[in-house]
Amino acid sequence: EVQLQASGGGLVQVGGSLALSCAVTDGTFDGLAIGWFRQASGKEREGIACLSSREPDTYFAPSVSGRFAISSDNAKTTVYLHLNSVIPDDAGVYRCAALRLFGSTWCYPLTEYRYWTQGTQVTVSS
Repeated sequence: EVQLQASGGGLVQVGGSLALSCAVTDGTFDGLAIGWFRQASGKEREGIACLSSREPDTYFAPSVSGRFAISSDNAKTTVYLHLNSVIPDDAGVYRCAALRLFGSTWCYPLTEYRYWTQGTQVTVSS
């Protein structure tokens, strides 16, 4: 069992930045990949980014590529999703989840992720 906690949501202006955190509350994410997902009202959940503990593997969905960044702390306890150049379509509930890598390195595709967090709301104002 992996315990994750997502935080950092809030109100951000169009063109602004916001950083979300996904903390592993019961250890580190060694041997795991951490994925970020979002769901806007009335839309399906979208996998938008991931980071593998076996770096340097990261992935960004086309909808956020070039605007969002992903990083982690040196202790491998927290993964950050940096929302930059925010647009209205970035609004939604953001969650993170974990994938056990076993013999793999890759964090993508963004399927088979488990250990979902509660959502953190991102609201975009114009």
